[in-house]
Amino acid sequence: MEDLMRIAILVVVMLVGLSSAARADRDYPWCVMGGELGYSGDCMYETREQCLASASGRWNLYCDINPRVRFRQPAPPPPPRRMHRSQ
Repeated sequence: MEDLMRIAILVVVMLVGLSSAARADRDYPWCVMGGELGYSGDCMYETREQCLASASGRWNLYCDINPRVRFRQPAPPPPPRRMHRSQ
C-alpha cells in the first residue's frame, strides 16, 4: 500500500512540474501596460481584442505589442531548479 501511495505522489509531482514549465515557454504578442504594471506589463494575450477587453474599465491601462515579440528578443532562461535532499 505504501508503494502505491509513493507512486501516486511521484506522478502528481511530475504532472505539476510539466504543467508549470509549459506556460513559461510562450511569449504572447499583446500586453496590458501602464499604471502599476510598468513597462513590461502583463503579457498574456493572444489577440488585441483580448487585451483591450482586459484593459477596459481599468484606470490608466493600455494595450501594446509585447516588447520581446516586437524586437524579437529571446525569452529569458528559466531559473535553475533547486534540488532538496532529504536527510
